[in-house]
Amino acid sequence: MTLDGKIPAGAMADKWDKHRFELKLVNPANKRKYDILVVGTGLAGSSAAASLAELGYNVKVFCIQDSPRRAHSIAAQGGINAAKNYPNDGDSVRRLFYDTVKGGDFRSREANVYRLAQVSNHIIDQCVAQGVPFAREYGGTLSNRSFGGAQVSRTFYARGQTGQQLLLGAYSSLMRQQAQGKIRIFPRRELLELVLVDGAARGIVCRNLVTGALESYAGHAVLLCTGGYGQTFYLSTNAMASNCSAAWRAHKHGAFFANPCYTQIHPTCIPVSGEHQSKLTLMSESLRNDGRVWVPKKKGDPRAPSQIPEEERDYYLERKYPSFGNLVPRDVASRNAKQMTDAGRGVGETGLAVYLDFADAIARLGAAAVREKYGNLFDMYHHITDEDPYKVPMRIYPAVHYTMGGLWVDYNLMTTIPGLFCLGEANFSDHGANRLGASALMQGLADGYFIIPYTLGGYLASGKLAAVNEGHQEFRAMETAAEQRLKRLLSANGKRTPVEFHRALGRILWDKCGMARNAAGLKEALREIPRLREEFWSDLKLSGDADGMNGALERAGRVADFLELGELLVRDALNREESCGGHFREEHQTPEGEAKRNDADFSYVAAWEHAGEGKPQTLHKEPLAFEETHLTQRSYA
Repeated sequence: MTLDGKIPAGAMADKWDKHRFELKLVNPANKRKYDILVVGTGLAGSSAAASLAELGYNVKVFCIQDSPRRAHSIAAQGGINAAKNYPNDGDSVRRLFYDTVKGGDFRSREANVYRLAQVSNHIIDQCVAQGVPFAREYGGTLSNRSFGGAQVSRTFYARGQTGQQLLLGAYSSLMRQQAQGKIRIFPRRELLELVLVDGAARGIVCRNLVTGALESYAGHAVLLCTGGYGQTFYLSTNAMASNCSAAWRAHKHGAFFANPCYTQIHPTCIPVSGEHQSKLTLMSESLRNDGRVWVPKKKGDPRAPSQIPEEERDYYLERKYPSFGNLVPRDVASRNAKQMTDAGRGVGETGLAVYLDFADAIARLGAAAVREKYGNLFDMYHHITDEDPYKVPMRIYPAVHYTMGGLWVDYNLMTTIPGLFCLGEANFSDHGANRLGASALMQGLADGYFIIPYTLGGYLASGKLAAVNEGHQEFRAMETAAEQRLKRLLSANGKRTPVEFHRALGRILWDKCGMARNAAGLKEALREIPRLREEFWSDLKLSGDADGMNGALERAGRVADFLELGELLVRDALNREESCGGHFREEHQTPEGEAKRNDADFSYVAAWEHAGEGKPQTLHKEPLAFEETHLTQRSYA
């Protein structure tokens, strides 16, 4: 089966405008007749819900946190990209499009990326109108800084808390519509089942995480905006509540899962300090604007950084990639950090770290100017490590951060299940094999503010949907399935906690399918993960019951899904006999140690179909066509 991305015909710059015009419309009076379910309240979910309610739809919003304001989008620090070209340094929609395709190592769908670049400027205007406090120059214009993979300054920011400020903007619009009765918000709910009626998504079954009750909700369409699956690796920069369960339920009901092996390792994280940790802390990529990355030239150098003279330091990113220096893309920076530590030149007690040094910036700009740009990030680092980055270099090391894979969607953001749309990090569509920094917030808001309001209307206006309510037999069937799953988890009478199994899975994935992968390690992982999954179901230990708040039960359900998705992630990595972006197969590299693609055989989106319990997924392919960019070996030198 060859997948149809429903990419419009015509010139690239005209595709989205032409498509919007050709989409059927729902007139304002009829919008009041439709109920839309939005699962997840990060930037994609909140912006989509607010926009759809503004248009007149009735929207129900479900979030796993106690408030939409606590969605994981608040953790995004550094900024959001747009092609405004305020610095007048050569940026344009086309350059943002090209940088994104190249940054993704030519494994993204061109039409989606071009549309993303086109609407990027509207996002900034929208957010400014909502009162988002972007940094400004002395004259009042919005300020920009640089991020990896670009030679222009296109990143808008609010100090080191851009995600939080953007989410507050979307949240204010969300609450405005709640006050007007167009939105109902259901906090502390977790999706356990997707409900299909006549093959289309018509509702969900949730568990109330406070009371334990199963609740069903019907609608005319479902929007999944539930983020990525980086927590599969156990240690990641994601919030503890981040999980893959909503997307995985959809996958098991027929939604194809695309490119799961494309996971991003972020180069700028605080290193692991011990087995006690349950998550890692990200230091924004924006720090690489002024911080210089280096290691000692001498292996195992025990000296403090202040005692190592300049001539004995290796600023390896500046040395190897002079055109981009410390602002190479994340996958390149991460692999180089690993190469340095593997060679015995890492720093800190574990040797699994490199320096990010601000001494030159402080000398050039002054401590006050550095504090104005990065003060909250420096404070966070100081609180966590008890080291003052104004006086000593930060120690950083790569960690799992973002997932470029996700549910397959077409140009309209619809999955292979009619009526089920997927937005933001939960889908696969815009970043290829590597996401450039400051593009996650851009995609989430583009999907929610400017794309789904058109494409959802086109779906609803294209055919008549039968009346369905929560009394339909499919809701009863899915409630029963969810109840049986919970009972199965609780019936286990073993000795190991969900956290122990999650940690074991994470160790397998990090060692065998982390920053570098090879066929032997991937095959070992495909033997180890099924064994671990069998142990999970036979030796799981849970306390409490399903009738009330039970954090261990929540965690167990998510770990069960991680154990299944983890196997698919490895299988996809083994199938893809090439290196590209965040997927680095050691057998496929250039003499210089860079990723070596195989465009002849793997220039496609790998979309996996669930084939039934205990059976391997079926691979489908969406060929990637490059009309506007030429397939070349990435170079940042």
